Amino acid sequence: MKSSNSKILDNKLYLYLTEFFAGMSVMAVELGASRLLAPYFSSSQIVWTIIIGTIMIAMALGNIMGGRWADKNPNPDKLYGRIIIAAIWIALIPVVGKYIVIGISALLVFTVSTNFLVIAAFAACMIIFVFPLFLLGTVTPSLVKYTVDSLDDSGKVVGYLNASNTIGSIIGTFVPTFISIPAVGTSITFLIFAGILMLLAIIYFVNGKIRSVKAVVGVIIFLIACIFGHGDSFAFWEKDLTYEGESIYNYLQVYEDDNKVVLSTNVLFGVQSVYRKEKTLTGMYYDYAMAAPYMAGIKEKDNVKILVLGMGTGTYATQCSRYFDNVTVEGVEIDQKITDLAHEYFELPEEVKVTTYDGRAYLEALKAEKKHKTYDISADQAANLKYDVIMVDAYQDITIPFQMSSVEFFDLVKSQLKDDGVMVVNMNMKTDTEGGINDYLSDTISSVFDTVYTVDVQNNTNRELFASNNPDMINRMVKGVEQETDEDLKNMMDKVDDSLVKYQAEDLILTDDKAPVELLSMKAIDALIRDEVDYYKGIYEEQGLEGLLEHF
Repeated sequence: MKSSNSKILDNKLYLYLTEFFAGMSVMAVELGASRLLAPYFSSSQIVWTIIIGTIMIAMALGNIMGGRWADKNPNPDKLYGRIIIAAIWIALIPVVGKYIVIGISALLVFTVSTNFLVIAAFAACMIIFVFPLFLLGTVTPSLVKYTVDSLDDSGKVVGYLNASNTIGSIIGTFVPTFISIPAVGTSITFLIFAGILMLLAIIYFVNGKIRSVKAVVGVIIFLIACIFGHGDSFAFWEKDLTYEGESIYNYLQVYEDDNKVVLSTNVLFGVQSVYRKEKTLTGMYYDYAMAAPYMAGIKEKDNVKILVLGMGTGTYATQCSRYFDNVTVEGVEIDQKITDLAHEYFELPEEVKVTTYDGRAYLEALKAEKKHKTYDISADQAANLKYDVIMVDAYQDITIPFQMSSVEFFDLVKSQLKDDGVMVVNMNMKTDTEGGINDYLSDTISSVFDTVYTVDVQNNTNRELFASNNPDMINRMVKGVEQETDEDLKNMMDKVDDSLVKYQAEDLILTDDKAPVELLSMKAIDALIRDEVDYYKGIYEEQGLEGLLEHF
């Protein structure tokens, strides 16, 4: 062992701390990777699989090469030099990572016709994350070389090293998710863990009074990264965002103009909520979904109860409260930060109750609570506890929660609807491809409800689905619309009525056991991207680069 710092190496505690912080940093970078990529590629199971897979590749290669290097040149200076390089790389991720992601996406979107999300996310992971985690993967085999003094205690020492790594990994899993990312953001989280690794290596070199060019240069680059990489802007080309930040669940972006306020949880594609400042209809799917209260008999009842699963910023709830004076609207939204933004920027009425919970878990809890209450109340009172309308609006680009797409889920929704109640589902990846995600969702819903209609939102990729066990729901809607006094709303409902199509179901059924929604959604996203790219390719072919730039 050729080291000028044998004193610190004699302290096994320091070596265990090295293993601890290396394991902690690997998991922190993995979680940071998911947050860095999510605003561009979503946080679906596909993206998580790519992140985990590439990181395991890096760690495996690091273990192999770390062992070889430790045998060939057992000098700890080399190991701590690699830790400095890994720290520098991780610190630079907030500075250049988002530019790399955008550059890869821009390159691939015009060259790849299928599996864009998979290829782009994989390429981004390989370029941004593999090298520093490969270097951290060399830590364990190197430390084994430095800590094992004899075969008599080799098992115990290796066990302590692995335990240190595992405990560090556990802490590195919880701290970013629950503390650092919500508190200070993804960028500073990368800098924090890069700083920990840098400090670990600097202590080694300073304690041994070793003059290391790597250490000096590393500190300088780290400080530069802290200056330029502490910002949390993923959409760096946007200069007038009203709000940009992160929550435990999402990247969040709010932007506005003279007419509207918009929430997006994705930088490259997708809009989650739109609110019109002039307090009129939006022209989007929220307007089409307002047919559901008419189908449920809003003109016949004293009060109509509406539940929104996937409340978002509450545009649908706000519109229902504004246009109908006999509704009670409540919502479920898993992300409390989105609810806060709804009140701050989207004028969500204070009287609209919002529960911070998962949509399906909320229905399960509601079902159990109502089952308990029915022991003490009549059948009519029990029926009144149910909803006239349940809107399912939890499908966000490719991140469709599988547990809210299955037969079991829609059975649960049905159990919380009145006998003549209506479920409306916003499906936001409309394509003409047969056997796509919307066909699966529609067939699954049709296996639960007797009557199903769909309507495509004009000039949009959304499709609204209405489902009920009341075969007369369309006639009820028509009669209700005839009584409507608001001309804009009446015209909108007439438009919906003209476009409604009775759904003819097949047998593409999603269940809790088998719901490949990520793969189906990826195909739909590919089709949408392909159509968009073909449009711009046509402009380029006809008008050249100058004509293309005029469209942006």
